[in-house]
Amino acid sequence: MDTTVAAPDRTFVEVSEIWVPEGDQLVLAEGNYGALSEFAAASRRESFARGEGLPGKAWAEERPVVLKGFDGSYFKRTEAAKEAGLTSAVAVPVFAGATLKAVLVVLCGDDEDRTGAIEVWSEQDGLLMLDDGYYGAAKHFEWVSQHTHFPRGQGLPGGVWSSLTPMLMRDLGSGYKFIRADSAAKAGLTTGLGLPVPVPGDRTFVLTLLSAKGTPIARRFEIWDARAARNGSVKEARLIDGICAREGALWDPENAGNERKVTAWQGAIGRVLGTGVPLVEGGKPGLAAGYDSMVAMPIHQNGELSHVVAWYL
Repeated sequence: MDTTVAAPDRTFVEVSEIWVPEGDQLVLAEGNYGALSEFAAASRRESFARGEGLPGKAWAEERPVVLKGFDGSYFKRTEAAKEAGLTSAVAVPVFAGATLKAVLVVLCGDDEDRTGAIEVWSEQDGLLMLDDGYYGAAKHFEWVSQHTHFPRGQGLPGGVWSSLTPMLMRDLGSGYKFIRADSAAKAGLTTGLGLPVPVPGDRTFVLTLLSAKGTPIARRFEIWDARAARNGSVKEARLIDGICAREGALWDPENAGNERKVTAWQGAIGRVLGTGVPLVEGGKPGLAAGYDSMVAMPIHQNGELSHVVAWYL
């Protein structure tokens, strides 16, 4: 069976990288830079102290950080980013309790056709409000989002807040559960992934990734549940939801007896189970379903790994 997936001409995210603590610095663990070899080289030479640069800011402030412009900012790789055509970035810290495991950084370019959304929602006075986000060319959807708030349990952000679990939503432009459906349809947004971002203290953050067909964040999304799935002392995770541009739904609730499972260190998802650290892979043979790149993100609740979410291009 042919497992190849046609890569889009342009993607919403150009670069994904993982920074991990090493002593009092964050160092690059791995990254997917595509053809941006000069920016990759600049990144490998870099490291960040707590509070320094974008990864260091997410570490020090213990929250996701959106940076929509590099000029005159605290971003350390501005010249290299400018030469690579990168214009904005989002940093997401991964904490297990009070311990920082890593910081995921995604970087985007900008043009009149690049559409999608990476949003950070935070709780304010009992509602989820938009903390910040990057939307590319989806300016009207950005305006609607800035003027939308979510009670617990409502919409994609509110659903994640209520359940403290990652969630997938399909057909954003026509789904009654997606509060911004009309503006999502006009922007061409089709699929949404929401995930909690646990941080030290009692603050609430939710990250949403909204993907469009023309410039997708991903062509495949997966959610793996690791909360109760253990075989003796061996960690396991089971696929509880997923969608693929080619295969359609990856999980059938009526056929749960044939659910997909992985154990620690088994493949990319198993590596995240074993380490508790996110990973980025790109341009490697054997990637799931023939995709070119992937990001796998662990979610730790009360200091224990509860879920792994993955997206593939």
